[in-house]
Amino acid sequence: MTQAGSAHDAGRAAGMSPALTIVMPALDEAAGITATLQALAPLRARGVELLLVDGGSRDGTPGLAAPWVDAVIASPRGRALQMNAGAAQARGGSLLFLHADTRLPPRADALVLQALAAGACWGRFDVHIDGRARLLRVVAAMMNLRSRLSGIATGDQAIFVTRAAFDQVGGFAAQPLMEDIELSRRLRRLGRPACLRAQVHTSGRRWEQRGVWRTIVLMWWLRWRYWRGESPARLAEAYR
Repeated sequence: MTQAGSAHDAGRAAGMSPALTIVMPALDEAAGITATLQALAPLRARGVELLLVDGGSRDGTPGLAAPWVDAVIASPRGRALQMNAGAAQARGGSLLFLHADTRLPPRADALVLQALAAGACWGRFDVHIDGRARLLRVVAAMMNLRSRLSGIATGDQAIFVTRAAFDQVGGFAAQPLMEDIELSRRLRRLGRPACLRAQVHTSGRRWEQRGVWRTIVLMWWLRWRYWRGESPARLAEAYR
């Protein structure tokens, strides 16, 4: 065991609260979950708490994840429900919500805590979408610009927030789609997000499977309908 790992375990044994908890919702991620969580081992060694919230996987995801996290939490299926379940058990003073197909930049924990210490109560990273299609780079650049101008973040950008702010806005709305947009809207009332230039890398698989242009049109169409007040349940059906 490394010295940092020993310090992490000693802190847990002493009941010390971590400064940051990463909450990762997952569903049937067996193919890549071990590598994803191994990449977060340096953060855990520095004292970051890591919780995986499983929404009913049938491929052994919880068992594969267990050696690499502080806890595996069972939850009803649904990203918002899973992230709220993780937040309810998190011990950290701040929370970072990380999709299972997204990788954080080096020293992400320090970047988050510095941004929050500087006065922000929430924020997100810039995103890079991995994939073969060159257009994905343009998509990511536009996502980052739109987010910076609007103060709205997406889940792919690894939203982070203080515990106090998360509790104040009531956590994620229990809806099947656009839960990240709704959380951003609520948090924006408390203050503008810290828009970190460091990039998270997220998988472009859904973009490439559906077609990049088709996915762009679909997401803008769904977002427009959401802003018009259409039910998230109906939008989730359209998305599927």
